[in-house]
Amino acid sequence: MSLAVIYSRAILGINAPLITIEVHISEGLPGFTIVGLPETSVKEAKDRVRSALMNSNFVMPAKRITVNLGPADLPKEGSRYDLPIAIAILIASQQVTTNRHQQLEFIGELSLSGKLRTCRGTIPSIIAGKKAQRSTIIPFDNGHEAALIDNATCFTALDLQQVCAHLTDQQTLPSAQRTTAGTITSVSQHDMQDIIGQQSAKRALEICAAGNHNLLLFGPPGTGKTMLASRLTSIQPDMTEQEALECAAIKSISGGEFVAQDWCRRPFRTPHHTSSAVALVGGGRNPRPGEITLAHNGVLFLDELPEYQRKALDSLREPLEAGQITISRANQQVDFPANFQLIGALNPSPSGYYDNNKFGGNNSQVAKYLSKLSGPFLDRFDLTIEVPALPRGSLTEQGQRGENSEQIKQRVSTAQIAQRQRSNKLNDALTSKEIEQYCPLQQQDAIFLELAINKMGLSTRAFHKIIKVARTIADLNNCIDINKSHLLEALSYRAMDRLLQQINV
Repeated sequence: MSLAVIYSRAILGINAPLITIEVHISEGLPGFTIVGLPETSVKEAKDRVRSALMNSNFVMPAKRITVNLGPADLPKEGSRYDLPIAIAILIASQQVTTNRHQQLEFIGELSLSGKLRTCRGTIPSIIAGKKAQRSTIIPFDNGHEAALIDNATCFTALDLQQVCAHLTDQQTLPSAQRTTAGTITSVSQHDMQDIIGQQSAKRALEICAAGNHNLLLFGPPGTGKTMLASRLTSIQPDMTEQEALECAAIKSISGGEFVAQDWCRRPFRTPHHTSSAVALVGGGRNPRPGEITLAHNGVLFLDELPEYQRKALDSLREPLEAGQITISRANQQVDFPANFQLIGALNPSPSGYYDNNKFGGNNSQVAKYLSKLSGPFLDRFDLTIEVPALPRGSLTEQGQRGENSEQIKQRVSTAQIAQRQRSNKLNDALTSKEIEQYCPLQQQDAIFLELAINKMGLSTRAFHKIIKVARTIADLNNCIDINKSHLLEALSYRAMDRLLQQINV
C-alpha cells in the first residue's frame, strides 16, 4: 500500500485556503474515487488525469485509487486539482521518487495530452503559498499573473512531464519574471478636453475624484453625462502597487483576462441596466464576485439609473457604506471587497426632459419616473448635478475645452496627499467622530448649514456628506479650514434634491 500527500489551494472569496490532497493506492478491483465534497468538475478529473498520465509516458495503476481532498467540509470546484492529483498518483505509485513536493504547492488543469491549461485564482493561491513558505507550480500561461507578486517563488510549466522532471532534479522550471508597477505605465485614452463646455460638471467631477465621493449626473440626452463619467479615471491618481495587486487578484478569481498595460489603471465597470442584483453584488451557489467587487478601488458607472431593477439598486446601499459585501449561503460565508466609487446618470423623464415645454407633460409624470429610485439609495450620492444642454453656438465654435486631465490629476493627487496626511484616509471614508475632529465649522457656519439642511429636508447622512464635500473643496483650494464659501459650493451640488422639491415628490 502506498500513500502520497500533495498541497494545493482552493478559492473562497478572495482567499485561498490550503487543500491537502491525499492519494492512497491499494490492492483490489481497479477503481478511482474522489472524496471531500468535490463538485462535478472535480469528479471529472479522474478521466483527465488518466489520459494525461498515459499520454505523458506514465502508467495509470490498475489498482484501487482513493483521492481525499481535505478539509472534507469545504466544497471543492474547478479543474485546478488535476495537476496535484496526477503528481500524487505518480508519487504514491513510485513512478516519481522525490521529497521536493513537500515544499511545493500545485495548481493547474490537465488536458488529455498532459499539457497544462490556465486556471483562475492563481494570484490569491500564490500569495497564500508565499505566507506558508512554499513555492507554487502553475501553468505557463498564468505566469504573467505570478510575475506581479513580490518575493514569491513561483515556477511555470507547460506540461506534466516538465513538472515531474523538476521534482526529480532532471531540469529546473523557469520562474515568473517580476513585474513592478513602475515598469508599466498607465496611459488613459480619454481626456477631459474631449468634452465641450460643461465646466460646472467638470468641477464636480474633480471634487468627486479628490475625495472619492459618489456622483449623480442628470439631464437631457446627449449632453455628455456618459463622457464625463468615463473620464473620471483619467483624473484619478494611479493605484498603488498594493491596490493594483488587490484588483489583479479579484480579476484572477473571476476568470477575467489580465492586461499588463492596465496594471495601474483603476477599474471602470459599466454593467447594462438589465443586470440583476446577483450580477451587481455577487452570489451564486458557489459565490462569485459581482460588479461592485470587480470595481474595487475603481469606479462603478450605472447609466440610465431608472431602468435598473429597484431591488438591484437598493442592494448597493450596504456595500456603499461598508466597503465590502458578505454573501451567506447554507454551507459557507464569503466576504468580497467592494470599496468602489459610484457614478450614476439618468434622464429626468422617459422623454429625457423635465421642462414642461420640452417634456410635454406634467410634474406628476416626472415624479412617477423618478420614483423608481428609492430615497435611501439617492441619499448615498454625495454630489448630484444637472448637466444641461449646451448653449447655441457651442458646437460650431467648439466651446470651452478647459484643462486637460493631467492638469486636473495633479490637483487631485495633491488634495489626496493632504487628506491622507491629516486622517490617513480620503474624506469620503471619514466617520462622524472624525468629521468633528478634522472638519470643524465655525459656529455661524454650522448654524447656516443646519438651517439649509432643514429647509431642503435633507437627512443627517446628507448633512455629513455636505461637510465632507466641503472639506474636499477646501483641500483642492489649499485651505486649512472650511469656510462658508466651501459650504455654499457643496450645497450647490444638491441638484436632485431641488428637482424633487420642485416636482413635489
